[in-house]
Amino acid sequence: MTEKLIKSLGEEVGVGLPDVRISGVEPGLPSVFRLATAAAVSVGAVTAAVARYKAPERTPREVSVDVRHAAAAFMSERHFRIDGEEIGLWAPLSGDYRTSDGWVRLHCNFDHHREAALRALRLPPDADRDAVSRACESRTSVEIEDAVIREDGCAAAMRSRKEWLAHPQAEAVARTPLVALSRLDSTGPSPDRAARTGSRPLDGVRVLDLTRVIAGPVAARILAAHGAEVLRVGAAHLPEVPGLVVETAFGKRSCHIDLRTEADTLRELVRQADVVIQAYRPGSLAERGFGPEELAGLRPGVVCVEISAYGSRGPWGRRRGFDSLVQMACGIAHEGGDGTRPSPLPCQALDHATGYLAAFGAVAGLLRRRDEGGSWRVELSLARTARWLDELGRIDRAESADGEPGLGVDDLLERMDSAFGPLTYVRPPGRIEGAEPYWASPPPRPGEHLAGWATATG
Repeated sequence: MTEKLIKSLGEEVGVGLPDVRISGVEPGLPSVFRLATAAAVSVGAVTAAVARYKAPERTPREVSVDVRHAAAAFMSERHFRIDGEEIGLWAPLSGDYRTSDGWVRLHCNFDHHREAALRALRLPPDADRDAVSRACESRTSVEIEDAVIREDGCAAAMRSRKEWLAHPQAEAVARTPLVALSRLDSTGPSPDRAARTGSRPLDGVRVLDLTRVIAGPVAARILAAHGAEVLRVGAAHLPEVPGLVVETAFGKRSCHIDLRTEADTLRELVRQADVVIQAYRPGSLAERGFGPEELAGLRPGVVCVEISAYGSRGPWGRRRGFDSLVQMACGIAHEGGDGTRPSPLPCQALDHATGYLAAFGAVAGLLRRRDEGGSWRVELSLARTARWLDELGRIDRAESADGEPGLGVDDLLERMDSAFGPLTYVRPPGRIEGAEPYWASPPPRPGEHLAGWATATG
């Protein structure tokens, strides 16, 4: 099943993939959803695409994925330690709240999202969790969701699978491919048939990482593990989840650019990039002159990867969202809790699957560019990934009931010194014979580097 799913992903984007050997025992995870299968498929797809990129003219070396390792990678932030300490993932007000007719989830990890939620609930800026709970109890879940969205915040009412499938946004999501790869122009550069001369599969590939929370950073991180030069672009004034920034920054460099005053600096970086990954709300970067068409104009041959919560089309096409919210909206949390209360997946599986699939789409775009020329666009959404996970089917609830996330991963962990202290992390999953992935450098401090490429322009 897993091997066929990987092959079908290649067919979807028009790329022939080498065979992938799937090994290892599927771990018991506390979920009826096929999380380990989703992990093995998404990791296998990007690993196979990288192997194809490394060896375009000959049969690639053996490609393999260990199912348990892939599943552990989907929980990488939960296994990550800084000087032996876990990282914080949730702000005090983030979480699920009972409403008059069900449940709603508020995402308050960023200050401006917390402030938006409190405005929507007509609460003071210093309101605590008990006050938020009381304010939610007298209102319906959709009423709260709508009010928070109107204030530019992030929230999701808990919906059943049936309710979601009947929603207009679910219909819009269903009409899109899981990994939507399309050509941006018909006059791009000629096919690039130059042989890969570097020692690592993605040597010479430059990736601009314009993302912040899990899915996009995971995509850029796995590309770095295969040798790509990844420059993560943030801004000093934008909020972050500090621990997640460190955990997803292995193998990258980091700079700060304020688009309000330094847009030309980003344009110069784009002109020398091969891949640009962005996960801002649909349309946000386009409003600043960095939409996919503009990027292709700056750098003919670029591969633009766009990640969103609910897709760029439909009534929620510009809605902000995060993994935990999409799980609530799409029926996953409802099913996990038997409809009585939300019970999320044991990991941010939508983020991680979308991240590995985004990296797969990026390499697929590079392969199509090499074979056909042109600039390429890759579109993915957490909601479309949720639909794919749903389509994978279920496992017997009894088989998943005793599973424990993180069970038996010590042999998958490695350690590295960094400016933050000693780090313990899950090493990158997926294997290419003779070209195993690894991160060549520890996470940098945010904004540590100049806004430029480390390697000389060829």
